[in-house]
Amino acid sequence: MKKGQVYEATVERVDFPNKGIAGVGEDTVIVKNSLPGQKVKFQVNKVRKGKAEGRLLEVLEKSPLETGSPCSHFGVCGGCTYISLPYKEQLRIKEEQVKGLLDGVLGRQEDTWLWEGIKGSPAAYEYRNKMEFSFGDEVKDGPLSLGMHKRGSFYDVVTVEDCQIVDADYRLILKAVRDYFAELGTSYYHRIRHTGYLRHLLVRKAVRTGEILVALVTTSQWENGDGATANGGSACCEEAVEVSAEDDLKGNACHEMEQVCRAGCNGRAEYEVLQGFLSTLLELENNGRLQGRFAGILHIVNDSQADVVQSDCTQVLYGQEFFYEELLGLRFKISTFSFFQTNSYGAEVLYETVREYVGSLGQTDSAADRVVYDLYSGTGTIAQLMAPVAEKVIGVEIVEEAVEAARKNAADNGLDNCEFLAGDVLKVLDEISEKPDLIILDPPRDGIHPKALPKIIRYGVEHIIYISCKPTSLVRDLETFLACGYRVERAAAVDQFPWTANVETVVLLSHRN
Repeated sequence: MKKGQVYEATVERVDFPNKGIAGVGEDTVIVKNSLPGQKVKFQVNKVRKGKAEGRLLEVLEKSPLETGSPCSHFGVCGGCTYISLPYKEQLRIKEEQVKGLLDGVLGRQEDTWLWEGIKGSPAAYEYRNKMEFSFGDEVKDGPLSLGMHKRGSFYDVVTVEDCQIVDADYRLILKAVRDYFAELGTSYYHRIRHTGYLRHLLVRKAVRTGEILVALVTTSQWENGDGATANGGSACCEEAVEVSAEDDLKGNACHEMEQVCRAGCNGRAEYEVLQGFLSTLLELENNGRLQGRFAGILHIVNDSQADVVQSDCTQVLYGQEFFYEELLGLRFKISTFSFFQTNSYGAEVLYETVREYVGSLGQTDSAADRVVYDLYSGTGTIAQLMAPVAEKVIGVEIVEEAVEAARKNAADNGLDNCEFLAGDVLKVLDEISEKPDLIILDPPRDGIHPKALPKIIRYGVEHIIYISCKPTSLVRDLETFLACGYRVERAAAVDQFPWTANVETVVLLSHRN
């Protein structure tokens, strides 16, 4: 198989996360974003050590498994992989992927382990409670778009007005905001030139309370991408802005000139555009078009060259910087950048699985005396679920605003045995005096830091529960756990992300005595 050559083949299976495996003669090639049973045309773009990778050019024949997509953007948008398949078929593929990866490492484990299959999401559509939409254009110098990156492209953005993994409120907000800025001719941030104004639109919505948080993320470059701000280069204007009663929508938008300046608002022109953005959103609610209601509408300035949603400074245009969600009888305050599972319905399935694993360990007399570590704790969801069966739960999370939210959440839920510490797990473990009896891990996609893993293992706790959103990272870490005397007792997959290539896995580890 030669690099640059074009071939045709039928995809035999899909390995995690989206690696279609096809055969050409005696050779095997990976064709990403293909589905089992599809006949595809691809161009080989990498050949190394007998392994080839190809770029998908065209689907020549659909898979017999495909039944059609309810989304008009499927195949163009890079968000969903399996939405043309029946949901049960997608679950089967993900289960096989996770089980195959676990078998690869646990085949060397002497003891048997229980595989519990995959648990589906209670909602297959309109399940996401957070979206980060990008501003850009779909074709070079085309009209303003707002949505998701085109599949295989870092620059092109598709306006996903028909997206099926979010509810109607997201679609209304997306369209209203895009239309507003398109009519104004506002520039978007060019990732190559590092000039322009509009960057992202962050939308979060609680499925239980219906509260919505929206954040418009821009640079401080107000003047249509020429690299200068409206007042000649300063991120904070010196021009006085008179805020009239008419401007002060619902009584709490941009109360004082100082707030506008601190948020990087470059004089009257940008201020009026932000007020128009605010009015556009509030009209959706006031006209009864939204199912939910706005808890907060924000303007965030981000001048980082990296394509990430972060804040140099934040201005509250309306309401507050947080909203509330409810899970399993508990109430959670979620701020702009707090980690929270993106599928609230699926999160309940995931956390019920964790709770059941803990319950399977037995309610001994010492259970109420145990100290539980919840590492990578986010807004403290798992910690609070563990509070009733522990003397103390200690959560560690690197995002400080998530830690503050976790403390507030625990207080609001009447839990006084939860302690939340801000910092990197690698460093904070050296500062905790109480030793754990049970450790729960829910690390980011790349898994546990290689230097933190030995520290966790040295505690020698009898049981560890590992929650993973990337099974390849999980099996890498399991290699180390197994080498240090742990064994896997049981495991299950949970589909938190229907139609995408992602899946959660929960594993119960026990230490060999």
